[in-house]
Amino acid sequence: MAYRYALVRENYEDLASGGVLRSAPGFPAFPVRLASEMFQRALALHGEPAALVWDPCCGSGYLLTVLALLHPRQITAVLGTDIDPAALHLAEQNLALLGREGLIARAADLDTHAERFGKPSYTAAAQAARRLARGLATGQSDVTHAVHRADVFDPDQLRRALDGRRPGVVITDVPYGEQTAWRGPDGASGVAGMLRALRVVLPANAVIAVAVRGRRLRLDDGPRAQTTFRIGTRAVALFRARPDPAH
Repeated sequence: MAYRYALVRENYEDLASGGVLRSAPGFPAFPVRLASEMFQRALALHGEPAALVWDPCCGSGYLLTVLALLHPRQITAVLGTDIDPAALHLAEQNLALLGREGLIARAADLDTHAERFGKPSYTAAAQAARRLARGLATGQSDVTHAVHRADVFDPDQLRRALDGRRPGVVITDVPYGEQTAWRGPDGASGVAGMLRALRVVLPANAVIAVAVRGRRLRLDDGPRAQTTFRIGTRAVALFRARPDPAH
């Protein structure tokens, strides 16, 4: 299916994982244009001009960071949760880039690495960080963020992590079985188990966007998707937290 929102094939090189945005083995990145498309479709289904965005399997925080840099006026705040403390540490570092101060600090850090190690890649990444900082609108407030540990299959842990927040859009990539694996005592329930837990804690009008590798998202049991699409190697399904009884 063709893109509906991210129609222009832009140069996203400055957002590449492992440059300005930190990465580590076992923490996959995500296609930037597809991330933008997923978010915009989910926001349209949500029906509000802006939303708090939550990734309950945030990993390095790459997906949330990219989205907040691309769509700061449509994202009121971002929340990342994960069961892995190492992932949360990395996510906190990446989400700290959501503003000029964080990007300029990152550029200075990369300059230091370039001088110490003599690698052109560090210099290029420092230049990219400064370009991203210049690209932020004058007077634009930083997108606020929070990071918490929570098992995505445990509604009680998710509720504590939300701490009264009301996400409008939940967006996550689950490449499990390839580079990562479900963790926690209920990990065997997979995407269906994740959706069941999320729908317990989300507002009724929230939208959940899930990406997986493959031709489609297969759920033996679980909610019916409001819409699905496939771009490249990933299939995406969008769910309402509380489905319309007519559907």
